[in-house]
Amino acid sequence: MKSKIAEAVGLRYSPVAIMFTDEKPAGALQFKEGRWGCVVSMLNAAAKGRTAVFDRKTYGCIGGGAGLGFGNTYVNFPGGLEYFLSHGNKEFCASEMGKNIVKNMPALSHGEAYKKTPEFAKSFADGLPYYNVSTEYVVFKLLEELLPGESPEVVVFLATADQISALAVLANYARHGDDNVIVPRCAGCHSIGIIPLNEGKSDNPRGVIGLIDISARKQVDKDLLSFSVPYKMFLEMESNVEESFLARDEWLKVKKRNQ
Repeated sequence: MKSKIAEAVGLRYSPVAIMFTDEKPAGALQFKEGRWGCVVSMLNAAAKGRTAVFDRKTYGCIGGGAGLGFGNTYVNFPGGLEYFLSHGNKEFCASEMGKNIVKNMPALSHGEAYKKTPEFAKSFADGLPYYNVSTEYVVFKLLEELLPGESPEVVVFLATADQISALAVLANYARHGDDNVIVPRCAGCHSIGIIPLNEGKSDNPRGVIGLIDISARKQVDKDLLSFSVPYKMFLEMESNVEESFLARDEWLKVKKRNQ
């Protein structure tokens, strides 16, 4: 499926479709069971043409499990997620179990300082729109490689600041008001997975600007953010491309400097 948006905006990489399926794509990239990996690195690979697949044993990290829609995997976070996101859990790290874990997760002892207190961090985690995928696999693949009859759950664009501007304006083009895009502080995988999935439940879903997660930034080009929409919002935006500002001189001048 070719995207009018991608062409009009002039994206560096093709949009990525996130799909739920019970069929594992042949030759797809997949994390090894029990091995750490970042979901955003797989998004980056998918944008460059490599299909990626995840299941309940190969989602890379605890946050990735939650972000992809495999339930609230944070209940298994060693020492408590609220401490990891704030000032760490030195008491847990002094235990026998903690000593072994902190060797590979040193931030567990001092925290990532993304939230000021464990209480603030807990309120964030408790407020996430956890999702339980009904299929065996979650797949990332190029939107243009969708087969007839395939319908993704979410479409993800990787875009520069200029292109994010265009996507945000287009998201508001055929809507009342101008608050149809959100920028949540969350993990990178949340911003492309469960948050746009949750928006898809709404009659008027919002676009989600993401990859502001500091821990995930190194997985993508330094000048790119993500813009994710549930599929029905993608179709809405696609239908408005030709009549919108994307064909006007003001945007075309901005687009030119991204080429």
